[in-house]
Amino acid sequence: MESVQKKGYVIHKLEAAPVQAVKPEKLQKKPVIIDEEAARRRTRRIIGIGRLSVALLIVLCWELFTRFGWMDPYYWSSPLRIMSTTWTQVTEGTLLEDIAYTSSSTILGFIGGTVIGSLLGLSFWWSRKFAGISEPFLILLNAMPKLALAPVLVILLGIGFFSKVALAFAMTVVVAALSAHSGVQSVDKDMEKLMYSLGAKRHQVFTKVVIPWAMPWMISSLRINIALSLAGAIVGEFIASSHGIGRMVIYAGTILDINLVWVGVVVLSVLSMVMYAGVVLLEKWLSKGYGMKKA
Repeated sequence: MESVQKKGYVIHKLEAAPVQAVKPEKLQKKPVIIDEEAARRRTRRIIGIGRLSVALLIVLCWELFTRFGWMDPYYWSSPLRIMSTTWTQVTEGTLLEDIAYTSSSTILGFIGGTVIGSLLGLSFWWSRKFAGISEPFLILLNAMPKLALAPVLVILLGIGFFSKVALAFAMTVVVAALSAHSGVQSVDKDMEKLMYSLGAKRHQVFTKVVIPWAMPWMISSLRINIALSLAGAIVGEFIASSHGIGRMVIYAGTILDINLVWVGVVVLSVLSMVMYAGVVLLEKWLSKGYGMKKA
């Protein structure tokens, strides 16, 4: 190290450290490849494991709490007792028939209400006068507590299967009609004018523009409608029925069989999850068919 005096200041010169030679291949950075599909699969796997873990934790805590007396087993039963009662109802009772009865009425009401309601909402495009006259009544029906009509429908149609289908239909038809009507109102007017200017007929504009444009609104109502239709079918069974999960729950409550009540609650929960998953698959199929991307 050398020192140099300049104008009263002492400047120290440091010898530069020798630069080590670096091989060219070490200077090259490896390319980072991001596999988005693998990342999505990993995320779905983590979510699935997390959901399963939470469900198992709830069941385990439920069983332990009832065994240790922290929860009253008379009112809360226990997972093992519920499983035992479920097996007894499957092998010796009519649980499978009740599940089929409730599922059938729910699905028929859901399909009928969704299809007819969607057609009704789409029909508003053909006539603004018809839409203007009908819209207030649809809003009124949507605000009306339709479950209050259950006793009337049971009296009119009896305690049989079709009263449950009718109530499930009533719960879904108005929602489907309003969703389709919202889709019709959002149709791009410039697109319609363009189609007419190119020589398209009115029915061609309806099939090529209006229906695809309103389809996302109609698809978005499916998840709501399946829950409403199941609620309608169950309420109909609560009032009067000879079959169904709702009838089983009411019967278990009258004889104070808490285990059987919980069997009905658990079966309805599983049934609603299965139906919801089916509707999600239907949404994906419809979205793919109409070229829409689901988030």
